Amino acid sequence: MSSIRPDISAPSSRATDGGAPDAATPRTHKLVQRISVPFEYPVYFTADAFSTDNAVLADAIARVEPERRHRVYAIVDDGVARAWPHIGDAIAGYAYRHRERMELVAPARVMQGGERAKTSDQAVTALQRTLYESSIDRQSVVVIVGGGALQDMAGYAAATTHRGVRVVRVPTTVASQNDSGVGVKNGINAFGVKNFLGTFSPPFAVINDIEFIATLPVRDRIAGISEAVKVALIRDPGFFEWLDASHRDLAAFERAATETMIRRGAELHLRHIAEAGDPFELGSARPLDFGHWCAHKLESLTDYELRHGEAVAIGLALDSRYMVEIDMLDRNDCERICRLLEKLGFDLWHRALSERDATGRLWVLDGLAEFREHLGGELTLTMLTGIGEPVDLHHVDESRIEAAIQWLSRRHDAR
Repeated sequence: MSSIRPDISAPSSRATDGGAPDAATPRTHKLVQRISVPFEYPVYFTADAFSTDNAVLADAIARVEPERRHRVYAIVDDGVARAWPHIGDAIAGYAYRHRERMELVAPARVMQGGERAKTSDQAVTALQRTLYESSIDRQSVVVIVGGGALQDMAGYAAATTHRGVRVVRVPTTVASQNDSGVGVKNGINAFGVKNFLGTFSPPFAVINDIEFIATLPVRDRIAGISEAVKVALIRDPGFFEWLDASHRDLAAFERAATETMIRRGAELHLRHIAEAGDPFELGSARPLDFGHWCAHKLESLTDYELRHGEAVAIGLALDSRYMVEIDMLDRNDCERICRLLEKLGFDLWHRALSERDATGRLWVLDGLAEFREHLGGELTLTMLTGIGEPVDLHHVDESRIEAAIQWLSRRHDAR
């Protein structure tokens, strides 16, 4: 919905002797345009999404224009392709079975996954060229099968092709299924800064297939749980209690517990995007980035040796301890948070936390300035005064952050 209204307070021209406007007094007129555009996309939770008997993908592709045969271009994470060597054939078979609603324009393209997928714009340019050569239009669909990094890169390429091609995400990691894959952001890293280039572009649909989780390496399955802990800490203390009570099942990847964790994490992320009033982050508050100022910097400092979720776990522990250091969080709450992360399998320390520049300043503190710039110039960090009790801070005491880092170091050495 849109509206155009004149600004009736605009100054009018002054007439002199008989009606001619005074050229020295310019006339100003302002029109105010207001546009409201609703966004809606389904998030499905299923199993065996590419089984020909499972209609979810075809339903998602054709949900707006059910009578149309949609052109589809499919992209697959190379990690997924290694774990599922016949996935290209499965996608082709699925498209043939549902050929009245979808047409696969080329064999599924395997592309590099992991954070390396986001470290250069070359993959974006190559994919855009392929979409051009495949005659993908704005009513076509790009299906992205892979983890959060590939979703980010390929989603960015699709969002900047024809100013936005429809994307159906099939996230394949714990973190992308319960967090990034259900959100509205995409992008790549540039100039040494995490997600410096990107767009806000809601997906056309999201399909969470639990079967992909079963073939993830153990390290990657664990890493994604930190995002569920994060959203529980800022949005749902009851979910935090459930995570704590279920930590053994989650650490062992018991299927029912894993499904519940992913679905509840996704629900909370979706609720925040819909109800917090700032889905495209025009303001400076980013509750879903709790723990991320440190995490993003640790990823770059370790040359992405750390998984995103591993860095987030350290960031959650660091920020929680910082709040203890400034007497805003009870130390018992901090201890509960750290213990849960450790019981789930996280190491809450990395040597990069203690690395210093030539002046003796901790490198990781540069993450504060980078985060402030990413937010739009004003530093706003979501922190905790209690489990489920977020608060926004606009100033941090770097000496207290150093103290929190030293505390994490001592805790690590004592284990």
